[in-house]
Amino acid sequence: MNISFMNSPRYLFTSESVTEGHPDKLCDQVSDAVLDACLSQDPFSRVACETATKTGFIMLLGEITTHANLNFDDLVRKVVLDIGYDSSEKGFDGTTCAVQVAISKQSPDIAQGVDMELDTSTGQLSEQEIDDLGAGDQGMMFGYACNETPTYMPLPIYLAHKLTRRLAEVRKNGTLPWLRPDGKAQVTVEYAFGKPSRVHTVLVSTQHAPEIRYEEIRDAIISHVIYPVLPPEFVDKDLKIYVNSTGRIEIGGTMGAAGVTGRKIIVDTYGGMGRHGGGAFSGKDPTKVDRSAAYAARWVAKNIVAAGIAERIEIQVAYAIGMPDPLSINVETFGTGTITDDEISQLITQNFDLRPAAIIRDLGLREPIYQQTAAYGHFGRDDISLPWEQTNRAEILKAALLQIAAD
Repeated sequence: MNISFMNSPRYLFTSESVTEGHPDKLCDQVSDAVLDACLSQDPFSRVACETATKTGFIMLLGEITTHANLNFDDLVRKVVLDIGYDSSEKGFDGTTCAVQVAISKQSPDIAQGVDMELDTSTGQLSEQEIDDLGAGDQGMMFGYACNETPTYMPLPIYLAHKLTRRLAEVRKNGTLPWLRPDGKAQVTVEYAFGKPSRVHTVLVSTQHAPEIRYEEIRDAIISHVIYPVLPPEFVDKDLKIYVNSTGRIEIGGTMGAAGVTGRKIIVDTYGGMGRHGGGAFSGKDPTKVDRSAAYAARWVAKNIVAAGIAERIEIQVAYAIGMPDPLSINVETFGTGTITDDEISQLITQNFDLRPAAIIRDLGLREPIYQQTAAYGHFGRDDISLPWEQTNRAEILKAALLQIAAD
Protein backbone atom coordinates (compact mmCIF):
# COMPACT_ATOMS: atom_id res chain seq x y z
CA MET A 1 0.00 0.00 0.00
CA ASN A 2 1.37 3.40 -0.96
CA ILE A 3 0.34 6.92 -1.88
CA SER A 4 0.25 6.06 -5.61
CA PHE A 5 -2.64 3.73 -4.77
CA MET A 6 -4.59 6.74 -3.54
CA ASN A 7 -3.66 8.92 -6.52
CA SER A 8 -3.96 6.47 -9.40
CA PRO A 9 -7.05 6.50 -11.69
CA ARG A 10 -6.63 2.76 -12.29
CA TYR A 11 -4.92 0.44 -9.84
CA LEU A 12 -5.33 -3.34 -9.63
CA PHE A 13 -4.99 -5.19 -6.34
CA THR A 14 -5.32 -8.94 -5.79
CA SER A 15 -5.90 -11.05 -2.66
CA GLU A 16 -6.47 -14.76 -2.14
CA SER A 17 -8.17 -17.04 0.35
CA VAL A 18 -8.05 -20.80 0.86
CA THR A 19 -10.65 -23.21 2.20
CA GLU A 20 -10.54 -25.08 5.48
CA GLY A 21 -9.36 -28.19 3.59
CA HIS A 22 -6.16 -26.61 2.32
CA PRO A 23 -3.25 -28.51 3.96
CA ASP A 24 -1.84 -25.40 5.67
CA LYS A 25 -5.27 -24.44 6.96
CA LEU A 26 -5.87 -27.96 8.21
CA CYS A 27 -2.71 -27.52 10.28
CA ASP A 28 -3.81 -24.10 11.57
CA GLN A 29 -7.12 -25.57 12.72
CA VAL A 30 -5.44 -28.48 14.50
CA SER A 31 -3.03 -26.12 16.28
CA ASP A 32 -5.87 -23.87 17.42
CA ALA A 33 -8.01 -26.84 18.44
CA VAL A 34 -5.18 -27.84 20.79
CA LEU A 35 -4.97 -24.26 22.09
CA ASP A 36 -8.74 -24.09 22.72
CA ALA A 37 -8.69 -27.44 24.50
CA CYS A 38 -5.93 -26.18 26.79
CA LEU A 39 -7.64 -22.86 27.51
CA SER A 40 -11.02 -24.48 28.19
CA GLN A 41 -9.47 -26.42 31.10
CA ASP A 42 -6.69 -24.01 32.09
CA PRO A 43 -7.09 -20.38 30.95
CA PHE A 44 -3.46 -19.68 31.83
CA SER A 45 -2.05 -22.38 29.58
CA ARG A 46 1.13 -21.49 27.75
CA VAL A 47 0.83 -22.91 24.24
CA ALA A 48 3.01 -22.87 21.14
CA CYS A 49 1.68 -25.75 19.06
CA GLU A 50 2.77 -26.35 15.49
CA THR A 51 1.28 -28.94 13.14
CA ALA A 52 2.66 -30.58 10.01
CA THR A 53 0.90 -32.97 7.65
CA LYS A 54 1.39 -35.04 4.54
CA THR A 55 -0.51 -37.98 3.10
CA GLY A 56 -1.65 -40.29 5.88
CA PHE A 57 -0.22 -38.56 8.93
CA ILE A 58 -0.31 -35.47 11.13
CA MET A 59 2.43 -34.41 13.52
CA LEU A 60 2.06 -32.07 16.50
CA LEU A 61 5.20 -30.38 17.78
CA GLY A 62 5.97 -27.48 20.05
CA GLU A 63 5.92 -26.38 23.67
CA ILE A 64 2.91 -26.51 25.99
CA THR A 65 2.74 -25.78 29.72
CA THR A 66 -0.76 -26.49 31.06
CA HIS A 67 -2.80 -28.20 33.76
CA ALA A 68 -5.18 -29.45 31.06
CA ASN A 69 -5.51 -33.15 30.36
CA LEU A 70 -5.60 -33.62 26.59
CA ASN A 71 -6.20 -36.49 24.22
CA PHE A 72 -4.24 -35.28 21.22
CA ASP A 73 -5.30 -38.21 19.08
CA ASP A 74 -9.01 -37.47 19.47
CA LEU A 75 -8.50 -33.73 19.01
CA VAL A 76 -6.67 -34.16 15.72
CA ARG A 77 -9.09 -36.70 14.27
CA LYS A 78 -12.14 -34.59 15.07
CA VAL A 79 -10.70 -31.57 13.26
CA VAL A 80 -9.83 -33.61 10.17
CA LEU A 81 -13.23 -35.31 10.03
CA ASP A 82 -15.15 -32.06 10.62
CA ILE A 83 -13.35 -30.50 7.65
CA GLY A 84 -14.57 -33.35 5.48
CA TYR A 85 -11.54 -35.59 5.08
CA ASP A 86 -13.32 -38.82 5.95
CA SER A 87 -12.31 -41.16 3.16
CA SER A 88 -9.18 -42.28 1.37
CA GLU A 89 -10.99 -41.41 -1.87
CA LYS A 90 -10.65 -37.75 -0.85
CA GLY A 91 -6.94 -38.18 -0.20
CA PHE A 92 -7.10 -38.17 3.59
CA ASP A 93 -9.07 -39.97 6.28
CA GLY A 94 -9.22 -38.65 9.83
CA THR A 95 -10.26 -42.07 11.11
CA THR A 96 -7.19 -43.94 9.89
CA CYS A 97 -4.41 -41.31 9.63
CA ALA A 98 -1.39 -41.56 11.91
CA VAL A 99 -1.04 -38.95 14.68
CA GLN A 100 2.43 -38.23 16.02
CA VAL A 101 3.10 -35.94 19.02
CA ALA A 102 6.36 -34.23 19.97
CA ILE A 103 5.39 -31.71 22.66
CA SER A 104 7.57 -30.40 25.51
CA LYS A 105 7.24 -27.64 28.12
CA GLN A 106 7.94 -23.98 27.43
CA SER A 107 11.57 -22.90 27.76
CA PRO A 108 12.25 -21.31 31.19
CA ASP A 109 14.20 -18.54 29.45
CA ILE A 110 11.05 -17.52 27.58
CA ALA A 111 8.70 -18.20 30.49
CA GLN A 112 10.48 -15.86 32.92
CA GLY A 113 9.16 -12.80 31.07
CA VAL A 114 5.54 -13.84 31.42
CA ASP A 115 5.45 -16.05 34.55
CA MET A 116 4.68 -13.25 37.01
CA GLU A 117 1.06 -13.10 35.97
CA LEU A 118 0.53 -16.81 36.52
CA ASP A 119 1.87 -16.52 40.06
CA THR A 120 -0.19 -13.52 41.11
CA SER A 121 -3.36 -13.46 39.01
CA THR A 122 -6.68 -13.82 40.79
CA GLY A 123 -8.92 -13.12 37.82
CA GLN A 124 -9.02 -9.35 38.35
CA LEU A 125 -5.55 -8.03 37.63
CA SER A 126 -4.12 -5.12 39.54
CA GLU A 127 -2.23 -2.38 37.75
CA GLN A 128 1.01 -3.82 39.09
CA GLU A 129 0.13 -7.29 37.84
CA ILE A 130 -0.64 -5.92 34.38
CA ASP A 131 2.68 -4.12 34.38
CA ASP A 132 4.49 -7.27 35.50
CA LEU A 133 3.45 -9.28 32.42
CA GLY A 134 5.96 -8.65 29.67
CA ALA A 135 5.58 -9.50 26.02
CA GLY A 136 6.15 -13.18 25.26
CA ASP A 137 8.49 -12.30 22.40
CA GLN A 138 9.98 -9.39 20.52
CA GLY A 139 8.57 -8.28 17.18
CA MET A 140 6.33 -5.87 15.34
CA MET A 141 2.64 -6.32 14.56
CA PHE A 142 0.30 -4.48 12.21
CA GLY A 143 -3.38 -3.60 12.28
CA TYR A 144 -5.36 -2.33 9.31
CA ALA A 145 -8.85 -1.06 8.58
CA CYS A 146 -10.62 0.84 5.80
CA ASN A 147 -14.17 1.89 5.02
CA GLU A 148 -14.65 0.07 1.71
CA THR A 149 -16.64 -2.88 3.15
CA PRO A 150 -19.17 -3.27 6.00
CA THR A 151 -16.54 -5.11 8.06
CA TYR A 152 -13.88 -2.42 7.52
CA MET A 153 -11.76 -4.79 5.46
CA PRO A 154 -10.21 -4.33 2.00
CA LEU A 155 -12.60 -5.51 -0.71
CA PRO A 156 -10.26 -8.07 -2.38
CA ILE A 157 -9.69 -10.20 0.74
CA TYR A 158 -13.30 -9.65 1.88
CA LEU A 159 -14.62 -11.19 -1.35
CA ALA A 160 -11.96 -13.90 -1.51
CA HIS A 161 -12.97 -15.15 1.95
CA LYS A 162 -16.64 -15.07 1.00
CA LEU A 163 -15.89 -17.21 -2.05
CA THR A 164 -13.99 -19.87 -0.09
CA ARG A 165 -16.65 -19.93 2.61
CA ARG A 166 -19.23 -20.39 -0.13
CA LEU A 167 -17.20 -23.27 -1.59
CA ALA A 168 -17.32 -25.02 1.78
CA GLU A 169 -21.03 -24.25 2.20
CA VAL A 170 -22.16 -25.76 -1.11
CA ARG A 171 -19.93 -28.78 -0.51
CA LYS A 172 -21.28 -29.47 2.97
CA ASN A 173 -24.97 -28.77 2.26
CA GLY A 174 -24.98 -31.11 -0.74
CA THR A 175 -25.53 -28.48 -3.45
CA LEU A 176 -22.27 -29.56 -5.12
CA PRO A 177 -21.53 -32.96 -3.55
CA TRP A 178 -18.63 -33.66 -5.91
CA LEU A 179 -16.54 -30.87 -4.38
CA ARG A 180 -13.63 -31.87 -2.15
CA PRO A 181 -12.36 -29.90 0.89
CA ASP A 182 -9.27 -28.32 -0.73
CA GLY A 183 -9.86 -25.07 -2.63
CA LYS A 184 -8.73 -21.53 -3.28
CA ALA A 185 -10.17 -18.22 -4.47
CA GLN A 186 -8.43 -15.12 -5.76
CA VAL A 187 -10.01 -11.73 -6.44
CA THR A 188 -8.57 -8.76 -8.32
CA VAL A 189 -10.28 -5.43 -7.69
CA GLU A 190 -9.80 -2.33 -9.80
CA TYR A 191 -9.43 0.86 -7.77
CA ALA A 192 -9.77 4.49 -8.81
CA PHE A 193 -8.15 7.05 -6.52
CA GLY A 194 -8.18 4.66 -3.57
CA LYS A 195 -11.80 3.55 -4.00
CA PRO A 196 -12.92 0.18 -5.42
CA SER A 197 -14.64 0.67 -8.78
CA ARG A 198 -15.16 -2.89 -10.08
CA VAL A 199 -14.16 -6.51 -9.72
CA HIS A 200 -11.62 -7.14 -12.45
CA THR A 201 -10.90 -10.89 -12.14
CA VAL A 202 -12.11 -13.86 -10.10
CA LEU A 203 -10.19 -17.14 -9.93
CA VAL A 204 -11.54 -20.22 -8.17
CA SER A 205 -9.63 -23.49 -7.94
CA THR A 206 -11.15 -26.52 -6.25
CA GLN A 207 -10.48 -30.18 -5.74
CA HIS A 208 -13.28 -32.37 -7.09
CA ALA A 209 -14.41 -35.96 -7.57
CA PRO A 210 -12.97 -37.73 -10.63
CA GLU A 211 -16.28 -38.45 -12.35
CA ILE A 212 -17.35 -34.83 -12.86
CA ARG A 213 -16.70 -33.15 -16.23
CA TYR A 214 -14.78 -29.87 -16.41
CA GLU A 215 -17.67 -28.05 -18.11
CA GLU A 216 -19.98 -29.01 -15.26
CA ILE A 217 -17.42 -27.84 -12.70
CA ARG A 218 -17.03 -24.45 -14.34
CA ASP A 219 -20.75 -23.81 -14.83
CA ALA A 220 -21.62 -24.89 -11.29
CA ILE A 221 -18.89 -22.82 -9.63
CA ILE A 222 -19.90 -19.71 -11.58
CA SER A 223 -23.62 -20.08 -10.85
CA HIS A 224 -23.51 -21.44 -7.28
CA VAL A 225 -20.35 -19.85 -5.87
CA ILE A 226 -19.12 -16.80 -7.75
CA TYR A 227 -22.22 -14.85 -8.72
CA PRO A 228 -24.05 -15.35 -5.41
CA VAL A 229 -21.06 -13.74 -3.65
CA LEU A 230 -20.04 -10.83 -5.89
CA PRO A 231 -21.79 -7.49 -5.18
CA PRO A 232 -23.74 -6.59 -8.35
CA GLU A 233 -22.56 -2.99 -8.23
CA PHE A 234 -18.97 -4.15 -8.78
CA VAL A 235 -19.74 -6.58 -11.64
CA ASP A 236 -19.75 -5.59 -15.31
CA LYS A 237 -19.52 -7.29 -18.71
CA ASP A 238 -15.73 -7.17 -18.66
CA LEU A 239 -15.38 -9.35 -15.56
CA LYS A 240 -12.85 -12.15 -16.10
CA ILE A 241 -13.61 -15.52 -14.51
CA TYR A 242 -11.28 -18.51 -14.28
CA VAL A 243 -12.28 -21.85 -12.75
CA ASN A 244 -9.63 -24.55 -12.30
CA SER A 245 -7.44 -22.76 -14.81
CA THR A 246 -5.15 -25.78 -15.26
CA GLY A 247 -8.12 -28.04 -16.01
CA ARG A 248 -8.93 -30.83 -13.59
CA ILE A 249 -7.83 -30.92 -9.92
CA GLU A 250 -8.60 -34.41 -8.68
CA ILE A 251 -5.51 -34.69 -6.47
CA GLY A 252 -5.64 -32.20 -3.62
CA GLY A 253 -5.32 -31.87 0.12
CA THR A 254 -2.32 -33.54 1.70
CA MET A 255 -1.83 -35.79 -1.33
CA GLY A 256 -1.16 -32.73 -3.43
CA ALA A 257 0.95 -30.75 -0.97
CA ALA A 258 2.31 -30.89 2.56
CA GLY A 259 0.81 -28.59 5.17
CA VAL A 260 2.40 -26.60 8.00
CA THR A 261 0.95 -24.23 10.61
CA GLY A 262 1.49 -20.54 9.91
CA ARG A 263 2.08 -20.54 6.16
CA LYS A 264 -1.02 -18.52 5.26
CA ILE A 265 -0.35 -15.33 7.23
CA ILE A 266 -1.47 -13.03 4.41
CA VAL A 267 -4.70 -15.00 3.99
CA ASP A 268 -5.16 -14.72 7.77
CA THR A 269 -4.86 -10.93 7.77
CA TYR A 270 -5.50 -8.33 5.06
CA GLY A 271 -4.69 -10.10 1.82
CA GLY A 272 -1.51 -8.08 1.38
CA MET A 273 -3.23 -4.70 1.51
CA GLY A 274 -1.73 -4.07 4.94
CA ARG A 275 1.78 -5.05 5.97
CA HIS A 276 2.57 -8.04 8.16
CA GLY A 277 5.12 -8.38 10.95
CA GLY A 278 5.84 -11.99 10.00
CA GLY A 279 4.52 -13.80 13.07
CA ALA A 280 1.83 -16.42 12.55
CA PHE A 281 -1.21 -16.68 14.83
CA SER A 282 -2.48 -20.24 15.10
CA GLY A 283 -1.38 -22.44 17.97
CA LYS A 284 -0.20 -19.51 20.10
CA ASP A 285 -1.71 -18.49 23.43
CA PRO A 286 -2.39 -14.75 23.99
CA THR A 287 0.84 -14.04 25.88
CA LYS A 288 2.43 -14.28 22.44
CA VAL A 289 2.16 -10.74 21.08
CA ASP A 290 2.45 -12.10 17.54
CA ARG A 291 -1.20 -12.94 18.05
CA SER A 292 -2.64 -10.74 20.79
CA ALA A 293 -0.99 -7.48 19.68
CA ALA A 294 -2.01 -8.08 16.06
CA TYR A 295 -5.59 -8.51 17.28
CA ALA A 296 -5.30 -5.35 19.37
CA ALA A 297 -3.87 -3.38 16.45
CA ARG A 298 -6.84 -4.44 14.30
CA TRP A 299 -9.21 -3.43 17.12
CA VAL A 300 -7.60 -0.01 17.33
CA ALA A 301 -7.54 0.49 13.56
CA LYS A 302 -11.18 -0.53 13.14
CA ASN A 303 -12.34 1.84 15.87
CA ILE A 304 -10.35 4.72 14.34
CA VAL A 305 -12.08 4.21 10.98
CA ALA A 306 -15.49 3.59 12.59
CA ALA A 307 -15.10 6.90 14.43
CA GLY A 308 -14.55 8.72 11.13
CA ILE A 309 -11.03 9.81 12.06
CA ALA A 310 -9.56 8.23 8.92
CA GLU A 311 -10.90 6.36 5.89
CA ARG A 312 -7.94 4.00 5.83
CA ILE A 313 -5.32 3.32 8.50
CA GLU A 314 -2.40 1.03 9.20
CA ILE A 315 -0.98 0.79 12.73
CA GLN A 316 2.31 -0.78 13.75
CA VAL A 317 3.21 -1.71 17.33
CA ALA A 318 6.54 -3.17 18.46
CA TYR A 319 7.55 -5.08 21.60
CA ALA A 320 10.59 -6.48 23.40
CA ILE A 321 10.41 -9.83 25.21
CA GLY A 322 9.72 -9.40 28.92
CA MET A 323 8.77 -5.71 28.62
CA PRO A 324 5.10 -4.64 28.96
CA ASP A 325 4.96 -1.32 27.11
CA PRO A 326 5.17 -1.12 23.31
CA LEU A 327 8.53 0.14 22.12
CA SER A 328 6.81 2.17 19.42
CA ILE A 329 3.44 2.93 17.82
CA ASN A 330 3.37 4.04 14.19
CA VAL A 331 0.34 5.36 12.31
CA GLU A 332 -0.18 5.73 8.54
CA THR A 333 -3.50 7.04 7.17
CA PHE A 334 -2.47 7.42 3.51
CA GLY A 335 -3.68 11.00 3.44
CA THR A 336 -7.22 10.11 4.61
CA GLY A 337 -7.02 11.33 8.22
CA THR A 338 -9.12 14.19 9.56
CA ILE A 339 -6.28 15.00 11.97
CA THR A 340 -2.54 14.38 11.70
CA ASP A 341 -1.06 10.91 12.10
CA ASP A 342 0.81 12.14 15.18
CA GLU A 343 -2.45 13.28 16.75
CA ILE A 344 -4.01 9.89 15.99
CA SER A 345 -1.04 8.19 17.61
CA GLN A 346 -1.64 10.28 20.74
CA LEU A 347 -5.35 9.33 20.70
CA ILE A 348 -4.38 5.66 20.57
CA THR A 349 -2.02 6.01 23.53
CA GLN A 350 -4.69 7.85 25.54
CA ASN A 351 -7.57 5.46 24.78
CA PHE A 352 -6.05 2.00 24.34
CA ASP A 353 -3.82 0.13 26.78
CA LEU A 354 -1.51 -1.94 24.57
CA ARG A 355 0.40 -3.73 27.32
CA PRO A 356 0.02 -7.50 26.77
CA ALA A 357 -1.91 -8.20 29.99
CA ALA A 358 -4.24 -5.27 29.31
CA ILE A 359 -4.89 -6.55 25.78
CA ILE A 360 -5.71 -9.99 27.17
CA ARG A 361 -8.04 -8.40 29.75
CA ASP A 362 -9.80 -5.94 27.44
CA LEU A 363 -10.36 -8.46 24.62
CA GLY A 364 -11.04 -11.51 26.81
CA LEU A 365 -8.31 -13.53 25.14
CA ARG A 366 -8.16 -16.29 27.78
CA GLU A 367 -11.32 -17.82 26.29
CA PRO A 368 -11.24 -20.83 23.90
CA ILE A 369 -12.22 -18.81 20.81
CA TYR A 370 -9.39 -19.53 18.43
CA GLN A 371 -10.20 -22.57 16.29
CA GLN A 372 -13.01 -20.66 14.57
CA THR A 373 -10.46 -18.07 13.38
CA ALA A 374 -8.10 -20.63 11.84
CA ALA A 375 -9.87 -20.66 8.46
CA TYR A 376 -11.41 -17.81 6.44
CA GLY A 377 -9.49 -15.03 8.15
CA HIS A 378 -8.94 -13.65 11.64
CA PHE A 379 -10.30 -10.21 10.77
CA GLY A 380 -13.47 -8.79 9.27
CA ARG A 381 -15.55 -11.86 10.01
CA ASP A 382 -19.30 -11.34 9.71
CA ASP A 383 -20.15 -15.00 10.35
CA ILE A 384 -18.78 -15.18 13.91
CA SER A 385 -18.38 -12.75 16.82
CA LEU A 386 -14.80 -11.84 17.76
CA PRO A 387 -13.83 -9.35 20.49
CA TRP A 388 -11.25 -7.46 18.42
CA GLU A 389 -13.92 -6.76 15.79
CA GLN A 390 -15.94 -4.64 18.23
CA THR A 391 -16.23 -0.90 17.58
CA ASN A 392 -16.83 -0.23 21.27
CA ARG A 393 -14.31 2.63 21.46
CA ALA A 394 -15.60 4.54 18.42
CA GLU A 395 -17.85 6.90 20.39
CA ILE A 396 -15.06 7.71 22.84
CA LEU A 397 -12.76 8.48 19.90
CA LYS A 398 -15.42 10.67 18.27
CA ALA A 399 -15.69 12.68 21.48
CA ALA A 400 -11.91 13.01 21.64
CA LEU A 401 -11.87 14.20 18.02
CA LEU A 402 -14.44 16.89 18.83
CA GLN A 403 -12.30 18.00 21.76
CA ILE A 404 -9.27 18.32 19.49
CA ALA A 405 -11.31 20.41 17.05
CA ALA A 406 -12.56 22.63 19.89
CA ASP A 407 -9.02 23.19 21.14
